[in-house]
Amino acid sequence: MPELRGSTILVVGATGGLGREIARQLSDAGATLVLSGRDPAALAALGVPGAIVAGELTDPASIRRLVEVAATVTGHLDGVVVAAGVVAFGPAAELTPDIIALLFAVNTTAPMLLLQAAHGPLAASALAGRSPFLLTLSGVVSESPTANLAAYSASKAALAAFGAAAGRELRRTGIRVVDARPGHTETALSSHPISGTAPTLPVGLDPVFVCARIVQGLADGERDLPSTAFAVPAPS
Repeated sequence: MPELRGSTILVVGATGGLGREIARQLSDAGATLVLSGRDPAALAALGVPGAIVAGELTDPASIRRLVEVAATVTGHLDGVVVAAGVVAFGPAAELTPDIIALLFAVNTTAPMLLLQAAHGPLAASALAGRSPFLLTLSGVVSESPTANLAAYSASKAALAAFGAAAGRELRRTGIRVVDARPGHTETALSSHPISGTAPTLPVGLDPVFVCARIVQGLADGERDLPSTAFAVPAPS
C-alpha cells in the first residue's frame, strides 16, 4: 500500500478550493509538499507547510521549471496533484476561440505537460521502492458532458482520456495515473469563470469530504475515482 508519510508531493493549483484542502490533508498525512500557483503571496497565506513555487500553466517552460524545482526540495518527487482548472459557461456556438484555447491550455495541455516533465522523477521514485502517482481532477463532466459547459466538458473529457491511456502505458514503470471525477463541489470555481455566468446550481458536495476521499484513494493505491466513488453515505 502506498505510504503518504515521507513522500514529496507537488500540488499544482494549491490555492484553489480543492487544491488547498488536498494540500492540508496530505500535509496532515505526513507528506512533504511543494505548493504551486500563480500568486506566491496567496500560497504563503494558506498556512500549509511546504516549499512555494509560483508557476504559469500556459507556459511549457514554466511547467518544466516547476517540476525541476519540486524534485530538488527533498531530492525525490513521489506525486503530482493537478488541482488547477478554469471554467467557462455559455452556449457552445458563442464561445470565442481564445476562451476555448485557454480552457484546453489549462485543463488539458498543462496536465499532459506536467506528466511529461515529471516522468523522470516519478520513475526514479518507483525504482527506489516508493509508489509515485499523478492525480488529475476531470470531474463528473468528463463522464456526463453538460449543456452550456460544452467546451469545459470537452477539455475535461480529453484529460480523462489522456490519463486513462497514459496510465496503461506507465503501469509497468510503477507510476499510477489517477483521475478523480467528483460531482459539483462547493468551491469558488463557478463564481469566477473565464467566460459567461454560472446558472443557479444545486448544493454541491462538501469539499472536505471530496478531498478526504481523494487522499484516501491515493493512500489505498486506487487507480480510478469515478463519480460513484464520491457518493455521500446514507445517514445511519
